[in-house]
Amino acid sequence: MTGKIIVLVDGSIYAESVCHHAAWIGRKTGAPIELIHVLGRREAPGSNDLSGAIRLGARTALMEELAALDAQRAKLVSGRGRAILDDASAIVGQDGNTGITTRLRHGDIVETIAGIEGEARVIVIGKRGEAADFAKGHLGSNLERIVRATHRPVLVAARAFRPIESALVAYDGSTAAMKAVDHISRSSFFADLAVTLVTVGADTEDVRDGLADAKATLAAAGIDAEVRIVPGQPEAALGRMVDEEGFGMLVMGAYGHSRIRSFVIGSTTTEMIRSCKVPVLLLR
Repeated sequence: MTGKIIVLVDGSIYAESVCHHAAWIGRKTGAPIELIHVLGRREAPGSNDLSGAIRLGARTALMEELAALDAQRAKLVSGRGRAILDDASAIVGQDGNTGITTRLRHGDIVETIAGIEGEARVIVIGKRGEAADFAKGHLGSNLERIVRATHRPVLVAARAFRPIESALVAYDGSTAAMKAVDHISRSSFFADLAVTLVTVGADTEDVRDGLADAKATLAAAGIDAEVRIVPGQPEAALGRMVDEEGFGMLVMGAYGHSRIRSFVIGSTTTEMIRSCKVPVLLLR
């Protein structure tokens, strides 16, 4: 698979980890890295025109002063965005990557991603944004919107980066799950990872056959995956395996496209992103 590693960075406590995860993918794949910071409509230059609130009878000098404040604020917001990108570029570069580009964009982050996702090999984003310390039990709103909107793989970075040596792949036998296995078989950054395919639920002949087919697909790509069937509910069983066995990454399907499924609160996808302390790779 070709394309850039698109990395969304902000001023949150997750930003450094996001950069390290992106750098790790870059080193394993050789793909170029593009760092993007998006100024939302509320903070974009010109989005809060103080002078516009002054109407008839206002002194010209006051209007000019407010206009100058608007311009100063716009300059500061853009400057902060460029500083965030400069810091991110330095981190990725220190991790041994070259070919790094940066882009400061204005507008809605989902619309931004929609416009450039055709260039992306994978999108890397933090679990939470700049309000992370105030919303520890919730995912960042932008993360959920991006994952539901994009058709590219999304790596949700954990709060701290650790070298990734193993991956737990949630496999439910669906067409989407087989597509995920096919993606893994064609992706170079799985080549030297210890991969485990797991189905959570009943141990049936159909489940065993599905896992055998998935294992064969990966074997053809040189990946000798272990397969398992474990009882229980996916949210609890997957989380327990990650915690107790020290997997470095969880791989699973993203949200469904149907209107009903995409708005189910507490779905397996949402819960695993929220609770896992390791990066989660979401595949369509």
